[in-house]
Amino acid sequence: MKELESKEIRLEYGTSHLVYKTTADISPLDEIIGQNRALKALSFGLEIDKPGFNIFVAGQPGTGKTTTVRVFLEESARSKSPPSDWCYIHNFKNPSEPCAIAVPQGRATQLKKDITDLIENAKKVLPEAFQSEDYANRRKITMKSADAKRDKLTTEISQVATKKGFALQRSESGLLIVPIREGKLMGQEEFESLDAETQQKLNKSRDELEGELRDTMRQLREIDSSSKNDLKELNRKVALFAIDHHINYLKETYTGLSNVINYIDAIQNDILDHLDAFLQNPDDLPNSPEVQMAVEQFFRKYEVNILVDNKDLEGAPVIAELNPTYLNLFGQAEKEAKFGILSTDFTLIRPGSLHKANGGYLVIPIPELLTAPFAYDSLKRALKNGEITIEDTAESTGVISARSLKPEPIKLNVKVVLIGDSEAYELLYTKDPDFKELFKVKAHFDITMDRNEENISKYVAAISNVCTKEELKHLTKDAIGKLIEYSSRLAEDQLKISTKFADVADIVREASFYAEKEKAKHITRAHVNKAVEEKIYRSNLIQEKIQEMIARGITLIDTTGEHVGQVNGLAVLSYGD
Repeated sequence: MKELESKEIRLEYGTSHLVYKTTADISPLDEIIGQNRALKALSFGLEIDKPGFNIFVAGQPGTGKTTTVRVFLEESARSKSPPSDWCYIHNFKNPSEPCAIAVPQGRATQLKKDITDLIENAKKVLPEAFQSEDYANRRKITMKSADAKRDKLTTEISQVATKKGFALQRSESGLLIVPIREGKLMGQEEFESLDAETQQKLNKSRDELEGELRDTMRQLREIDSSSKNDLKELNRKVALFAIDHHINYLKETYTGLSNVINYIDAIQNDILDHLDAFLQNPDDLPNSPEVQMAVEQFFRKYEVNILVDNKDLEGAPVIAELNPTYLNLFGQAEKEAKFGILSTDFTLIRPGSLHKANGGYLVIPIPELLTAPFAYDSLKRALKNGEITIEDTAESTGVISARSLKPEPIKLNVKVVLIGDSEAYELLYTKDPDFKELFKVKAHFDITMDRNEENISKYVAAISNVCTKEELKHLTKDAIGKLIEYSSRLAEDQLKISTKFADVADIVREASFYAEKEKAKHITRAHVNKAVEEKIYRSNLIQEKIQEMIARGITLIDTTGEHVGQVNGLAVLSYGD
């Protein structure tokens, strides 16, 4: 044990060996220094393409975590192919469960336009086809054949009735069987005036005739049904002929995309099943909001909802979600008010950050993620299942909500990067069994690096980069020496310098401010000293109050003498800054 001399308390940095005069004379360095361990972990985490190898970036603020992650992700993204576009479309079998389809990058916009053009063409060509003379003739032939069959059956049953002494009479309730006598219809009184034997014979004949009439009516219904089917089939053939070349053109355009081909087929079948909607004249419809809304709602199902459009993307997407609420991450099916009622459909589905980052990288700050309801658990579920599911949070909590949708889940392929401190990592690692299975890579940013010439050279080059980019005044050699000493002070170690580069850069900014006020050409050691002292002065009010209380004897501190059995306790108090 020895008493330290004052010069041993702080290790000064001599600058006489430096060959440059100011930081303007060296090449700026735009990269993170002193974080080899973290950079190696990041590189590994980005290169390995296996489930669960998502990344947790741990470290204190100011160590360059966010900047480094952004640079690494953007560099990695450039080497990857852009992901597909994603769309939601109407489910013609179950409208409450919209279908998700993927199309090659940049083709979603064209698909939306092509489907819109198809419907507009159908609205134009279908009425023309059904107003043609050819259709009128074919319809006439179809209806004439059915009418002939009806007339034949009606004539036959009428002849049978006449032979049995009855006539068929139409009424509001259908066909009535009325007895005739001497060519005239017999009234009820006249019938009752007949003797019992005659009435019995007529009743028996009527019963037999009713049986034959029921059979005839069944045949007439079959003819009507067959006629409707024939007419429907004729209408489908005429309609299909009118739109067939539009449909075939689209199928040729999207050859190889089976999901799009199936969608086009579904649209074709729906058009043929709802020809009346395409044949009606808009001018003939009642001009009421309800009717207009119904028409709009009917044709809305043919729209394509582009969820993610990557046409302008080069490489994989890199998305930073700084407010990772459930809705911001997973999207939602929005509601709209119609006549006082909230409703939704597939066109109101909106994407979340997971959709936009799908096929690339998603960066999330862990403090905000853990404080957002449903967000963390839902993110884990999505990563485990490999799919993005849009759910109504009101339903999951048991709250009654308006009519909601259950969109088809979208396959998820994303690398998630969480950014937080070491305490958050340890907490999640020890308390959450899923965490260690989903975030297997830890990139730990150090707060110090060795104080050697190689690192100092990079340090100064990084400072030069800050001065150049932010148009600050450059530092002289003496100012650099003072800045290195300050960095060691931050590291609390004479053999280390701090990697909390943000704090060091702030001193450079403040020193540049004082240099400008003095109209100095460069930042000198005095300017750096002033920046450090002013920074301390702004924060050491508590320290000065305590020292004043000691000096005035309010707080008693023994600084001389000795006592047996008494420990001299020293305390370091931190107030954040």
